[in-house]
Amino acid sequence: MITVAFALLWLAAAALLLRVVIGPSLADRVVALDGVLVVVICGLAVEAAHGNQLFTDLAVVIGLLGFLSTAVAARFIERRGA
Repeated sequence: MITVAFALLWLAAAALLLRVVIGPSLADRVVALDGVLVVVICGLAVEAAHGNQLFTDLAVVIGLLGFLSTAVAARFIERRGA
């Protein structure tokens, strides 16, 4: 079951990374990178459910850093006027 979860997460990450590459605007790329971050956090949560509790703390830290980076990117896009 965990293998299926990781396969689906890889598929989602690949689709989001494709959007990062071909995204027509900077905002599309930022949203896609935020989606990749969510996929990474979900992967860490699946691994934590498998038994390694270290991944839970790591998922929280990555989530906080991802939120801050998305807020900074949104502020940059707003000031730039794009």
